[in-house]
Amino acid sequence: MLVSSIQHPMINWDLMINNEGPGDEFMEYITQYDTEYDTPLERKPCLLKKLHLPVSASFYVRLGRVIFDGWQAARKGVYDNIFWLGQSRRVFDAVESHGGIFHIRGLDNLRKVQGPVVLISNHMSAMETVILPSLILPFKSFTFVVKETLLTYPFFGPLLKSREPIAVTRKNPREDLKTVLQKGEENLARGRSVMIFPQSTRYLFVDPEHFNTLGIKLAKRADVPVIPIALKTDFWKIGKLMSDVGAIGKPRDIYFIFGEPMTIQGTGKEEHQKVISFIQNSLANIEPKAS
Repeated sequence: MLVSSIQHPMINWDLMINNEGPGDEFMEYITQYDTEYDTPLERKPCLLKKLHLPVSASFYVRLGRVIFDGWQAARKGVYDNIFWLGQSRRVFDAVESHGGIFHIRGLDNLRKVQGPVVLISNHMSAMETVILPSLILPFKSFTFVVKETLLTYPFFGPLLKSREPIAVTRKNPREDLKTVLQKGEENLARGRSVMIFPQSTRYLFVDPEHFNTLGIKLAKRADVPVIPIALKTDFWKIGKLMSDVGAIGKPRDIYFIFGEPMTIQGTGKEEHQKVISFIQNSLANIEPKAS
């Protein structure tokens, strides 16, 4: 790992590093190092896990507190990027203290572009929506393209709405494209990057047929680069009754791999295929690690 300074003037690093909870290994890393982070294998479990609560129950107690605190902050109008990063870091810590082992690669690619970008990723679980802010916000302000119904969720909806996401219906592809292009371009013009999950729903694999071109079209229209992200987050399972509330714990290894930025040439078909290939190849090349 290469020592460097990646502090962003938007972030109050003293506040972040002193935020509630253990696990400063990650924040120390992100303020000092370039490209890689691996959860220390000697990471100690949280108190609730020490009390032998079922792992999933213990984790959701922690997550519930984070969401409730975020809901209160959103009601008070203080859920800003700094608060968002801090909340994401609390979830990051909760995952680690419940046995999750993060392997993060390529974060330096976020620094290779001075302005905003379109981030395109596969979608595997609820984890990425709550973990990605802790990885991206130290470099770039951003927002998500989300399903409109998420904004109606109790507690979680108001805090998500405070981040001014781009909401789509998933019922009318033409209208959704219009919304993403218009509001996405507005966000990018303001210097805010846009995160898109082209699969629209969660899959344990990457199916090119369900990987739409919204992100590529937005990047081409706004004339900004694309950064692909390959992730493996099946540590957090999809729930049977509620998709966001599933069992957690196995497999323990979690991957977030950021690719090189790419500019859109011509129609964007070649870049679309490059994004898919990067994600597929990154996931195929993951080597099993001791857990």
